Amino acid sequence: MTTFTYSLALCFLATISLSSAQLSSTFYSTSCPKALSTIQSAVNAAVNKEARMGASLLRLHFHDCFVNGCDGSVLLDDTSNFTGEKTAGPNQNSLRGFDVIDNIKTQVESVCKQTVSCADILAVAARDSVVALGGPTWTVQLGRRDAKTASLSTANSDIPSPASSLSTLTSAFSKKGLSTTDMVALSGAHTIGQARCTTFRTRIYNETNINSSFKTSLQGKCPSSGGDNNLSPLDMSTPTSFDNSYYKNLINLKGLLHSDQQLFNNGSTDSQVNTYSSNGAKFNSDFTSAMVKMGNISPLTGSNGEIRTNCRKIN
Repeated sequence: MTTFTYSLALCFLATISLSSAQLSSTFYSTSCPKALSTIQSAVNAAVNKEARMGASLLRLHFHDCFVNGCDGSVLLDDTSNFTGEKTAGPNQNSLRGFDVIDNIKTQVESVCKQTVSCADILAVAARDSVVALGGPTWTVQLGRRDAKTASLSTANSDIPSPASSLSTLTSAFSKKGLSTTDMVALSGAHTIGQARCTTFRTRIYNETNINSSFKTSLQGKCPSSGGDNNLSPLDMSTPTSFDNSYYKNLINLKGLLHSDQQLFNNGSTDSQVNTYSSNGAKFNSDFTSAMVKMGNISPLTGSNGEIRTNCRKIN
């Protein structure tokens, strides 16, 4: 009986330990009360300098979370011990904003030494970027710790490409515990930012479910060969405003990427796109909920990982 009681006590303690390791919106309230305001000010300055940076910072968080969880691994430079994620297909010549994160980290370190993780900075910067561009806010859960390694192979396999079909997108998000509803809502992040010609060339020259005038205008920016790095807004109507125009574009067959237009192509997600196109508040609500869910993907907590002092390298 004593052994049984002791076992129950151990189980209870383990449960407490597990629950205490979960993320919390107040994680830095005592240890670094100036953390959130410091990040927000730095993000606002970066976005004011270049509106596109808001989309870039949001994307960094997404590409971080989809590779072994939200652990700051995307920020690591290559070392002699491992190859980082920056040269993965979905990231190379595409991800940007690393210098902005470096700047934010320096400012945060100046107010609280080795307290706030790079993974948490990414999560907060993503939220603040959306707000800076006129989008909704949400409460960011905090307490992530930083990975001590990265995975090039997982970055190549788990981040969906611009050529993805609807089923591929659905599967990729499902693998991370995100529903199809979450996927369609999170895709709305493409209401801001720009894409390179190489990511949409096939669509504008080979696909038929595309608005003809839209196609023609894009072909002027993106030749059939060459000009791979020429840019086009993912949302031409309001490229630097976080709103529901992305979904209106899809209905008008003006999705820039193949993967975008897949969400409205006589398939199972057409109705959700219709809803968001006419109900911006519903989109905002679903987007913020999905961002919180995405931010909860396999975080390192407790004694796992570390708090990097330099986001590009382990301590």
